Amino acid sequence: MTNSPWALVTGATSGLGAEYAKQLAARGHAVVLVARDKARLEETAKFLRETFGVATEILSADLHQRADVARVAARVAQASQPIRMLVNNAGYGIHGTLATSDIEQERNHLAIHVTVPMELMKAALPGMLERGVGRIVLVSSVAGYLARGTYSANKAWGLTMARSLNATYRADGVHVSAVAPGFTKTQFHQRMDMDVRMFPHVMWLNADRVVASSLAAVEEGKAIVIPSARYKALVALAALLPSRLHQRGA
Repeated sequence: MTNSPWALVTGATSGLGAEYAKQLAARGHAVVLVARDKARLEETAKFLRETFGVATEILSADLHQRADVARVAARVAQASQPIRMLVNNAGYGIHGTLATSDIEQERNHLAIHVTVPMELMKAALPGMLERGVGRIVLVSSVAGYLARGTYSANKAWGLTMARSLNATYRADGVHVSAVAPGFTKTQFHQRMDMDVRMFPHVMWLNADRVVASSLAAVEEGKAIVIPSARYKALVALAALLPSRLHQRGA
């Protein structure tokens, strides 16, 4: 399927990234997979090829390293086999408040959620606009609607950027959407060593629903999607509550 439209997914070997790669391949997209672990990239690429019959590429890249970001950006901007769908998914959380956290961790945290997506979108947009078609997804979070430290601040950037870029470029055929899920059944919280037993089962979302909702939203030209009625209600409630109740953790 060499004529299939290409999609590029960062953080593509686990969690939401792996689900994006799977659902895009199921829709007939050829897929460029970006992550650090080459062995897991090869395993994921093999699964997609054998299951969905799509072409795949792998890019082993540490997105904390400028040279690696530049390599991924070059692939995004490539005129041959152009990227129709860019999914900025790579990300993680860190412990501590700004007063106590490690400054190098904070720099990397800001880069993975803000600087890297900005650079990849900047690489993607000229070609997408020239071709008159393109889709960009930013994986944000309902945390972006709150004021809970640097993670919330970084995720709020994605929400604002999606609104801005979608309003600017939608009429030109380029749609930009941010997805803002709540707690999702992935390895995200385990990697933070975060105890999630206090959160009830009803608060947890399935990764397949989050991904399907965001892919539908970006095709429809919606700037923001919150893929759950319960989290839409939570966001609405947070807007009504006194800010001091959720402005902590900074």
